[in-house]
Amino acid sequence: MSADSEQLTLAGGFEPATDAAWEAEVLKVLNRGRPEGKELTIEQGLKRLTSTTLDDVDVAPLYTSSDDDAPLGYPGAMPFTRGSVVRTGEAIAWGVRQYHEDPDVDVTRRAILDDLERGATSVWLRIDPDAIPADKLATVLADVQVDLAAVRVFSRTDQAAAAQALVDVVKGSGKDVATIKGNLGIDPLAHAALNGGDADLSALATWVAAAADLPLVQAITVDALPYHKAGATDAQELAFAIATGIEYLRALDEAGTGPADAVGQLEFRVAATADQFATIAKLRALRRLWARVTEECGVPEARRGARTHAVTSPRMMAKVDPHVNMLRTTIATFAAAAGGADAVTTLPFDHANGLPSPFSRRVARNIQVVAAEESHVGRVQDPAGGSWFVEALTEDVAQAAWALVQQVEAAGGMAAALASGDVAKRIDATNAERAPQLATRAVELTGVSMFPLAGEKRYQAKARPEAPELGGLKQIRDAEVFESLRERAWAHEDATGQAPDVLLACLGAQRDFGGRQGFASNVLLVGGINATQSHGGSPEEIAAKASGHKVVVLASSAKVYADQAVPVAQALKDAGVEKVYLAGNPAEAGDVPDGLIDGTIAMGMDVVKFLESIFETLGVAR
Repeated sequence: MSADSEQLTLAGGFEPATDAAWEAEVLKVLNRGRPEGKELTIEQGLKRLTSTTLDDVDVAPLYTSSDDDAPLGYPGAMPFTRGSVVRTGEAIAWGVRQYHEDPDVDVTRRAILDDLERGATSVWLRIDPDAIPADKLATVLADVQVDLAAVRVFSRTDQAAAAQALVDVVKGSGKDVATIKGNLGIDPLAHAALNGGDADLSALATWVAAAADLPLVQAITVDALPYHKAGATDAQELAFAIATGIEYLRALDEAGTGPADAVGQLEFRVAATADQFATIAKLRALRRLWARVTEECGVPEARRGARTHAVTSPRMMAKVDPHVNMLRTTIATFAAAAGGADAVTTLPFDHANGLPSPFSRRVARNIQVVAAEESHVGRVQDPAGGSWFVEALTEDVAQAAWALVQQVEAAGGMAAALASGDVAKRIDATNAERAPQLATRAVELTGVSMFPLAGEKRYQAKARPEAPELGGLKQIRDAEVFESLRERAWAHEDATGQAPDVLLACLGAQRDFGGRQGFASNVLLVGGINATQSHGGSPEEIAAKASGHKVVVLASSAKVYADQAVPVAQALKDAGVEKVYLAGNPAEAGDVPDGLIDGTIAMGMDVVKFLESIFETLGVAR
């Protein structure tokens, strides 16, 4: 037999994989150390390994194929789940769309040119009193070949002024307007979401008509970022985007522009987060839902694919340890590209701190360039397609969003839902549900609520001008509750010359206290609290080391706690220490007199509430 005729069977030496074999291994792990007769069943084990999102979508520990799996479909064809267009295999498969808002005209003009010369393919500009002035748009774009690099604008305060400024630039460019691409950023519902009040949908037809002689310039954006930044879940963000699109098609149809023509005027803008699978599923589900809507509206199949602009989530950005934002935006950028976004904006890592520096703009731009030209992310069409998990998640998110779309439509549509406060109530309920998950670190924020940077100081960035007060949905960030604690600690250090400080008393040997020492000190660092450490010693010696400290945290093992926790805590209280906490399970200390141990530091605790109580004891001002 020749070598060429032999088949190499890579799995030939292994038993066939079965659900039963996998389940047996799962139970081995989950039941390790459990008493006989108290072992978990596989149903109980799988339930423990299943998580549920804020959209009530269950995420199982394992996904497999099923006879009920829907046909995978093809890119560029109904229902467009796998992409609105067929990628050609080129490295740059999506638009690298960089964001600019610095009101300094000279700075923005140079920054735009710098981006376009070094990898960006288009620009996205904010036109507002605290951003780029509308009457200076021509100046900041003076070096841009608008027939080569598309320009998109948006405004939180005056969409008409921003749109008119871009129309004037395009028509005054001296280029063939038939070759110029862009978007005027007209989005009355987003404006109402940010500012409150009723949306003026008549602006849609006005600006579609104004752009009639600019065939490649879209008039309308369906911007879901105001809902995401207010705290909306993925399904809520998606549902409000689809409901907005329906509202706009309806308004344009009444004004004389049928759905088949109107869909070409719309671009959807959604957030890309560091939850890469949720982002991929959201983009895939958006295209599927919009294809279904436009199909019902009689739009020809070739025009049913939604055009999408993904922006790395401003809500996930943190002010503290901002360089970690590079990791968040890298994951989000990958997810947006893998999810088939037509354009991606990667925000600078210092976006939450202020206006970007040349360095942070360069990093933001290069995240996309490296993903495209070195990692070749865009050469594959729908790379997550066919993954049982991604396909199931896409289906679940689409179903959850569609159910909400139906509720919004039944209540009169998106404009009515905004005006009635229904949208705000839904998002408020989501934030109320998310808050304890953040506080207990069930939702982890690296560098913020987990693994904080010791000795961190305030990050210095160019301050944004004071923004006009908006009366709509409050725009938030997930890290704010922890950042407020860190700000209090920094203010205390500014006022006193010393950071808030507690004594971390480590009992026994390193092998006894090591794990809990690290855990407790990191919890304290979340609030910017320094942990002065002492190792070993008698109760009296530990009490002497605690001189000048109002709060002491004990760290050790259950065995050491059983012998030392009570006498050490008693000595500390006798020496005048106000609060004594124990890292771990308080039951390990045995029979503890009432009031001797004031609390614990443990997994699942409300870290925010704990740190606020420490601040109160230490006299850290609000």
